[in-house]
Amino acid sequence: DSDLAHGMPEAVAASLRDQGLLRLAQRPHAPATVRRKLSSWSTLTRWRGLTGHFNGPGVTSAIKLAVRAAGRPRIRKSLKAVTADILAAVLQACAGDRLADCRDRALLLFAFASGGRRRSEAAGLRFEQLAEEAPVPVDPLDVDGGTLPCLKIHLGRTKTTNTDTEAAVFLIGRPVTALNDWIARAELVEGAVFRAIDQWGHVQRRALTPQAVNLILKRRIAAAGLDPHEFSAHGLRSGYLTEAARRGIPLLDAMQQSQHRSVSQASHYYNDAERKLGRAARLVV
Repeated sequence: DSDLAHGMPEAVAASLRDQGLLRLAQRPHAPATVRRKLSSWSTLTRWRGLTGHFNGPGVTSAIKLAVRAAGRPRIRKSLKAVTADILAAVLQACAGDRLADCRDRALLLFAFASGGRRRSEAAGLRFEQLAEEAPVPVDPLDVDGGTLPCLKIHLGRTKTTNTDTEAAVFLIGRPVTALNDWIARAELVEGAVFRAIDQWGHVQRRALTPQAVNLILKRRIAAAGLDPHEFSAHGLRSGYLTEAARRGIPLLDAMQQSQHRSVSQASHYYNDAERKLGRAARLVV
């Protein structure tokens, strides 16, 4: 079952290459790549009104055996999580008064505080998705104390939600202030919230791309004196859950904000945090 010699017969591979149906690969595809291709073929088959077997037990078993045989470790989307301490250093690196500084502060605070939004969600955020809410108490147990600004973010279509699910998250406090500052300075009244800025400092109509969101984070990470190769935009998502676990926030509460559908996936960050703080790994220190 774990013999690496198993696989596609060379004669079959050669025939597929001759027909242009198989690309020449320097190394085997990652399991995630294979699953993604199977998912695409399955969707295409359904659209054509045909019946496929891409989710059949034989295919599922073959993928599991291939993963075991390859022994290929899963590569994280971001080597390190952008936790609160790292975020503070990154925000300090964009504490200037330039328009780009104002935008990047709002972008990073929004992406983190809204549950660790994916870079595509941050880039695709539109003015119409924002709804101002009544201020909320600084201390929920002291309604007569100070208040904090609050925004409701209607997520619309994301990787795990559809436009008809009415999924929404809330922003409270500093992220709301940063977002409102950017909206005011950019004079936004509709359309994309996070936009490109040209070399003369003018706000463009076009939205940032997901790749631009990633590059902005890496640039600010480098300005903070950290290694940009160790971080990516996904680090904001993993960092949110990691920070929530460190602060003892219940998993289901954090999942409401992050919009994770899988408890097992979200609990991975919690399990790591609890194990690092527990005694089992500290028998010899």
